[in-house]
Amino acid sequence: MRLAIISGKGGTGKTTVAVNLALYLQKEGQKVCLADCDVEEPNAHFFLDAAWSRENRQTVAVPEIDNTKCLGESCLQCVNECRFNSLIWIADKVMVFPELCHACGLCFFLCPVQAVDESTREIGLVRHGKGRGVEVCGGLLRIGEAMAPPLIRRVLKSTPGQGIVIADAPPGTSCPVMETLRDVDYVILVGEPNPFGLHDFKIAVELVRKLGLALGTVINRDGMGDDQMEKYIRHERLPLLARLPYSRQAAAACSRAEPLLEAMPEFKEIYRNMWENLQKEMQAGGK
Repeated sequence: MRLAIISGKGGTGKTTVAVNLALYLQKEGQKVCLADCDVEEPNAHFFLDAAWSRENRQTVAVPEIDNTKCLGESCLQCVNECRFNSLIWIADKVMVFPELCHACGLCFFLCPVQAVDESTREIGLVRHGKGRGVEVCGGLLRIGEAMAPPLIRRVLKSTPGQGIVIADAPPGTSCPVMETLRDVDYVILVGEPNPFGLHDFKIAVELVRKLGLALGTVINRDGMGDDQMEKYIRHERLPLLARLPYSRQAAAACSRAEPLLEAMPEFKEIYRNMWENLQKEMQAGGK
């Protein structure tokens, strides 16, 4: 089973839900892996005191032009067909901008004289470890690297083929989130009950629906704001898997990177109900 936990914006408690759900399932005897796909600002491992047992540097293929073979202006197939403008014709040669390259390989395929050689660009690290009994994997994007999706793809590819994988997605609804949602069985959308939270929550709902994925919702910090998010969830007939009550004690625990299941044992019942509701929704095949 592959789950993704997303949020329309940052700061809704998405990682809190991901960490505590993984910890709950592990304590219930499930084989679970938490995949931190927020490769720009990974922090799930802090809550689990995870120690990295291995780190692998990741690279992608980028073109390198052999100008002794290149046909120049009489050809330019690589330049004209590159959707990402990573190749341009300037000063009588093809210039490569590796930071813009999506490593699709089209230029290698198109060149009629094999003038495109393969070089590499480092994109970051894929890391594996364990904390509080939970297997953890994640990525750390190289400083200056513009594109997170290739590294997220590597993180997800490195997860186990068995058991439950919980992917903690980056915040928002852009390309890194869409990459995280690839091939998942169910999406949990975490929102906070305030006008800003509801605005971005709606955008995230629209994204998941366009992708045709099963979706359940969680209201975090319930009781802190208004009831407009719950009304929207009911109006859209979305499953409400759980409400996580607002409390200063919970906020203090999170600030110490302490899992709520350990700091506040009463949260165990909330996560048990969340898991049971999620299973019921998946069995029903609801979208």
